[in-house]
Amino acid sequence: MKLVIAADHAGFPLKEEVRGYLERLGHEVTDLGAYNAEPSDYPDFAEAVGKALAAGRAERGILICGSGVGVNVAANKMPGIRASMCHDTYSAHQGVEHDDMNVLVLGARIIGSALAFDLVSAYLNARFQKQEDRFVRRLNKIKAIEARNMPEAAKLEGNSAK
Repeated sequence: MKLVIAADHAGFPLKEEVRGYLERLGHEVTDLGAYNAEPSDYPDFAEAVGKALAAGRAERGILICGSGVGVNVAANKMPGIRASMCHDTYSAHQGVEHDDMNVLVLGARIIGSALAFDLVSAYLNARFQKQEDRFVRRLNKIKAIEARNMPEAAKLEGNSAK
């Protein structure tokens, strides 16, 4: 699977471990930074992942910061992004199966690498259950909320990326 991954300075060490894990599993991983533990700003990395997904450069993304909260909030400001912070395997797969989550968010100061690997596996092995009418109906309602509340400039930019 084609993936994008990014983290701020607090998430950098875990990002490196997760990136290596993904590559060992045979995934094609594009690392969008940070590339070291020097202080950095999490919104920059959330935006980079969102833009890469909107441009079709990857199927899914992974974002990591200290708690997970910052990148989660920032990523969900991007059109078409359905990011969720998951620190349990049920949420990691159910978010994809029921809600078509396309960005997994992890808190590096909350979980360790062993749990991160389990979460990533649950996330990547899950598929949206599009045969379930209720999940499709709910996803369409989410997309409608986004469309109604997206500024005109973002609507134009979002359409050019498709």
